Amino acid sequence: MDGKVFALAEVSDHNKMKDCWLIINGKVYDVTKFLEDHPGGDEVLLSATGKDATDDFEDVGHSPSAREMMDQYYVGEIDVLTIPKKKEYTPPKQPHYNQDKTSEFIIRLLQFLVPLAILGLAVGIRIYTKSS
Repeated sequence: MDGKVFALAEVSDHNKMKDCWLIINGKVYDVTKFLEDHPGGDEVLLSATGKDATDDFEDVGHSPSAREMMDQYYVGEIDVLTIPKKKEYTPPKQPHYNQDKTSEFIIRLLQFLVPLAILGLAVGIRIYTKSS
C-alpha cells in the first residue's frame, strides 16, 4: 500500500472508530489502531478526519517520538488537487464613520473652532476671576 495516492473523498470515507484515516503534511495515515492509545483521546482524531489535519497536528506541538510513531501508520499520499484551497478571509466593508452625511468641511471647521472656543472660555474665566 506504500506510495499509493488517495483522493480527499476516498480518505474522508474513513471517519469512524473502526476505520479512521488522517491527512497530515500531504501524507495519509490509518490511525485506527492508535485511537484508544492517543493521549488526547479518540475524539480529537475523529474530529480531524475528512480534511487536511496538518494545522491541527502542528498546533498541538507533538514530540519527536510522536512524529516518528506516525511512520507505522502511513498508508500513502494525498492527491493535493482534491483538497480545496483555503479561502483568504476578507473582512466585510465597514460603512464610513460619517453616516449622517455631514460635509467634511464642517467637520474640519468644528475640529478647529471647538478647541478654540474652549481656550477662549478658559482665558475669559481666568481674566474674570483675577479682576474680582
